[in-house]
Amino acid sequence: MQVSKAERNRKLFDWLGVAPFMLFALMFLIVPTLYLVTGAFQDAEGHFTLKNIVDLFTDKIMSSFSISIRISIASAIGGVLLGFYIAWALVLGGLPSFVRSAVMTFCGVASNFAGVPLAFAFLSTLGRLGLITVLLRDWFGINLYATGFNLLSFTGLTLTYMYFQIPLMVLIITPALEGMRKEWREAAESLGATHAQYWLKVALPILLPSLAGAFVLLFANSFGAIATAFSLTGSSLNIVPIQLYAQIRGDVLHNANLGYALAFGMIVVTAISNIIYITLRVRAERWQK
Repeated sequence: MQVSKAERNRKLFDWLGVAPFMLFALMFLIVPTLYLVTGAFQDAEGHFTLKNIVDLFTDKIMSSFSISIRISIASAIGGVLLGFYIAWALVLGGLPSFVRSAVMTFCGVASNFAGVPLAFAFLSTLGRLGLITVLLRDWFGINLYATGFNLLSFTGLTLTYMYFQIPLMVLIITPALEGMRKEWREAAESLGATHAQYWLKVALPILLPSLAGAFVLLFANSFGAIATAFSLTGSSLNIVPIQLYAQIRGDVLHNANLGYALAFGMIVVTAISNIIYITLRVRAERWQK
């Protein structure tokens, strides 16, 4: 069937609408990724080598991946548990609508609050001379840092990451909770199920793909974060993004190709996480249709 000139012009106009996005993705995502992957398999002279990949398995770099993964898992678990409870209270807890609107607005802002501002906020709040630290010391006689707590540590960075992980979880899981049908609860209750049995045997199995997908997404979100960690801890906590920054920026650790290999390793971890998330998300959407 012959396509009219007007139809061709309309399709061309439609493609022009997405052209800026495609150009942006090509310039700032696809091309840089290909450049990093190519550089990971080259030496300083541009020759093919596997040395950079082999060097990823040295103790120092494996330790960086280990601590990054552990921080990502810890902050993702905290984000999922607390974020799910907040979302449940908003959607199913019977709170006033204005409370939900205020919380969702805050979550939209807080989920993107990171980097230097977030690091400064936590230093001002939980640093050695932070507001909460001083209040606990002067009003309750509790020396927070004498208990072993340190903001510039694994626990401190995990707590800082949870500031944006929790609101992100609320935004992710709220649509899944809204998709829970009243008929499912009524059917369970008509068969004699208690409130706990309904959640354990009906609601949670349905929500499990969404919860697991949210966990994976939160893991990937914190695994690639660098601005907050570097602003808060400097180089005292040797996570992968900071190790990558040290290799590329040109100091004594300068080895750009090893940095490319580190970036390649991060791409692999993040890609696996995203594939798992997409798979679980597709499965979760079957129940929401």
